[in-house]
Amino acid sequence: MGHLSASESLFGRVFCGYQGWFNTPGDGANLGWRHYGFEKPGQCHLDLWPDLTGFGDDELHDTPLRFSDGSVAQVFSSANAKTTLRHFEWMRDHGIDGVFLQRFGTTLRDPRLRAHNDAVLANVRAAAEATGRSFCVMYDLSGLKAGEIESIVMQDWKRLRQILGVLESPAYQRHAGRPVVSVWGIGFDDGRDYTVEECAELMRFLRDNPEFGQLTTMAGVPWGWRTLDQDAVSDPALHEALERVEIISPWAVGRYDEAGAKGQIESVHEADTAWCRERGKEYLPVIFPGFSWANLQKMRGEEAPLNQIPRNGGTFFWGQAHERIRLGSTMLYVAMFDEMDEATAIFKQAIRVPEGTLGFVNETELPSDHYLWLTGEIGSALRRERSLTEALPARPVP
Repeated sequence: MGHLSASESLFGRVFCGYQGWFNTPGDGANLGWRHYGFEKPGQCHLDLWPDLTGFGDDELHDTPLRFSDGSVAQVFSSANAKTTLRHFEWMRDHGIDGVFLQRFGTTLRDPRLRAHNDAVLANVRAAAEATGRSFCVMYDLSGLKAGEIESIVMQDWKRLRQILGVLESPAYQRHAGRPVVSVWGIGFDDGRDYTVEECAELMRFLRDNPEFGQLTTMAGVPWGWRTLDQDAVSDPALHEALERVEIISPWAVGRYDEAGAKGQIESVHEADTAWCRERGKEYLPVIFPGFSWANLQKMRGEEAPLNQIPRNGGTFFWGQAHERIRLGSTMLYVAMFDEMDEATAIFKQAIRVPEGTLGFVNETELPSDHYLWLTGEIGSALRRERSLTEALPARPVP
């Protein structure tokens, strides 16, 4: 497999979302159990358990859960640079091009959380440079209050430029001659406090500001963004805001299962891409391997079925990619690399899982790196390096 370097273009590339938000007591970040949910006995946020085979002792943290033989179940911390490098080595080994690094606006209010985010950014930067992958920043606006897009997100981007020098990395992803910055959460009809107009101001700042802008901007938008219905606001101001971006990426996670995927994708793809093409914009579809958040919802006092949108051995994931590539997609965004709370992670997943809680999504018949391999195959199909078959590819026997 050839060594891939940081690219000047997103064309022909498959990127993953990278959360980097898992913390453990004793990992140095002073955040306790974050996004694991072990604060209360017998509880857990996760619906997917990570495979830690080959991890060093300095990467492993004991949890309250046990395996059936009584041994302690362990997890990793996103604060560990060694673990981040390991993740990027997996990407390199499987031909995955890079990541959109998630940076949640709400966490930037807290100096400790912001420090962790900065450390993860530094680790991702170093790992991308070391492995020939690339990365870019994706701001998630979820949970921000009115006025905080300007007071938090804009100010944070200035810090990343002036103090952390994020764009000085040779691994920082570019497109159309400019560095890429993504903003997720524009136009969702779910009671968000900030406005579409505030989002438009942010996109204008990132695109046009002479000192901190001059960027290629990507907008993470609802599935119903173009028709202004379903999960999207009905306000035409959303379309006005999107005139200020170069790449549009509708959120697909949870919007369909395998039975409905082909029809849902076909129902929007042609019209979505036509809207973008007429306005000189790129279209970046989202694909995901499956979805489950039973343990997370239980902790919230709600119920959800385990394995809510089944992976089916990868046929669901491959089927989405097949449809998008068949219909002409030039780039793809995989949600996500390391998201265990909603079981959308494509990184190595454990075959042996601990007991307790509501259980975990667990495909015991598959190699732990199955979805890493399959994501690499999707990239090869996108670049026409392999034939685009409707059936799931067969993995060569080592």
